[in-house]
Amino acid sequence: MVQREAIKGVIKSLGLVFGDIGTSPIYTLTVIFLLTSKTQAHVMGIISLIIWTLIIVVTVEYAWLAMSLGQKGEGGTIVLKEILVPVLKSGRNVAFVSLLSIIGISLLFGDGVITPAISILSAVEGMAFIPGLEEISQRTIVIIAAMIAIALFAIQKKGTEKVSWAFGPVMVLWFCAIALSGFISIINVPSILLAINPYYAIKYLMENNISGFFLLSQVILCATGGEALFADMGQLGKLPIIRAWYLVFIALLLNYLGQGAFIIQHPETKNVLFEMAFHEARILYIPFLILSIFATIIASQAMISGMFSIVYQGITTRVLPMLKVDYTSTKLQSQIYIDSANWFLLFSVLFIMFVFRKSEYLAEAYGLAVTGTMALTGIMMTWIFYLKNERSKFIVAFLVTFVDMVFLTSSLHKIPYGGYWSIMLALIPFSIIMIYTTGQKRLSEALSPMPLDAFLNEYEELYRTVPKIKGTALFFARDIQKIPPYINSTMFMNNIIYEDNIIVSLIKTENPYGISGSFKSYLADGLRVFEIYMGYMEVVDVEALLKENGIEEKTIFYGLEDIVSDNIVWRIYSLIKKITPAFVQFYKLPPHKLHGVISRIEM
Repeated sequence: MVQREAIKGVIKSLGLVFGDIGTSPIYTLTVIFLLTSKTQAHVMGIISLIIWTLIIVVTVEYAWLAMSLGQKGEGGTIVLKEILVPVLKSGRNVAFVSLLSIIGISLLFGDGVITPAISILSAVEGMAFIPGLEEISQRTIVIIAAMIAIALFAIQKKGTEKVSWAFGPVMVLWFCAIALSGFISIINVPSILLAINPYYAIKYLMENNISGFFLLSQVILCATGGEALFADMGQLGKLPIIRAWYLVFIALLLNYLGQGAFIIQHPETKNVLFEMAFHEARILYIPFLILSIFATIIASQAMISGMFSIVYQGITTRVLPMLKVDYTSTKLQSQIYIDSANWFLLFSVLFIMFVFRKSEYLAEAYGLAVTGTMALTGIMMTWIFYLKNERSKFIVAFLVTFVDMVFLTSSLHKIPYGGYWSIMLALIPFSIIMIYTTGQKRLSEALSPMPLDAFLNEYEELYRTVPKIKGTALFFARDIQKIPPYINSTMFMNNIIYEDNIIVSLIKTENPYGISGSFKSYLADGLRVFEIYMGYMEVVDVEALLKENGIEEKTIFYGLEDIVSDNIVWRIYSLIKKITPAFVQFYKLPPHKLHGVISRIEM
């Protein structure tokens, strides 16, 4: 029984985590050998570089170091920040770590756009090897790829729970197919196995100097999606992902070695994987092509789900504005859909497809965001191991971060050739986060909350003298020691006092998971405090939690701010506030009970 569950966990991991890195053999070597000659020495050196990139960046950095962090198996850039912040003593260091995590989130967005575009486009380009379709135009290929992308994003609202059971088996089939294809090719040129020796990687870099260094920016394409091992750990757990990675690594190893062997035999080859598959078994080529398209769709789905997850973490950790979130599964709360993020991603993916048109051109923009994210992960991990006094892991993490920085420096040369799109895409969420977080801080100062003691003095006097409305009223306050102006306005200016008044405070904990709610204390007659403690990765059903604790509210009051400013930044912040749901809408509180109280604020 335990073994069966372990196998199911591995298959599920293959479908949800390894789609991106699993489909990188479609384009990695094709792109690399557009930039360098196909001599045997070059092939051996590049295959060796790919193997050792997978070992250092994916196996050591993510499968070992990153996955050893966290309390309950959670992962991702935001998690590293949440681990680091409590152990840092300097406020300047906390601000620096927060900035790093914001840059990490932004770079992942750039990644989230380019991954579906390059994956789907490169798979559809394989149609050119089908007899009779050799002359298919690139425009037709782009249109087919765009239609697949539109269909994929259109089904997101319905949720992927109904079809996700098929992801794992399809990816098992894909990894078996690429492993077998690679193995057949290796049999013809067994000397390719020598590329496992890092000597060939070092020799290639030494002999090719600056051109070899810049080629590392394309070599890193083999590790794109490696960050998913860590980012998706919270959903699937550590063990299934690590076990699945060993299988994926063997499949990738065989395929890359096989592609290397095929290039040595056929130096005229251009689209390596598809030409190798066509050469080995023409009769099975169309099923292989269809399988590759399904694999790239699954890779894109994993990235889209990951983006929803990251946006939700950004909302709960209060670095992103509250966006409308729908829950697409009655069984899994982690299955969420964010409408605005979905359509913005689709628009960006289509735009990128039509701008670059070919996967080989798109590869020039790809990798910059990936290496940036890997370097940030390395820096934060190294810092954590240093503070935790784990010397051996600190030394290894430091060396891995150095390798990440080499890849990042190499990738910087891509900026004039399309890499600037990656930066421009990342600047969109970065700007939104910076404006929103700065605006929230400035708004908090402008609201001038009332100290609890002063509030209680006025409240007690009012509660004794004013006629009370029957029933229970809910108010929300982030910090009970600072009463927001809308509560003062409701009670003291409009004399609205209920028999039972409850101030609800939602408190984010340092742990990723766990929800608890309880009454803290009676502040005065008819005034209580209910505190909800929630992990920063939790999806909280506030209404259900209130009912569990016997709270049957009649009315829910909440604050709305009408921001007036001549400053362009605060005007953008005001617009963000207007077009995003209010706090109470985000937590799906019953609309017929809601009453918004507007405060006019000058910023």
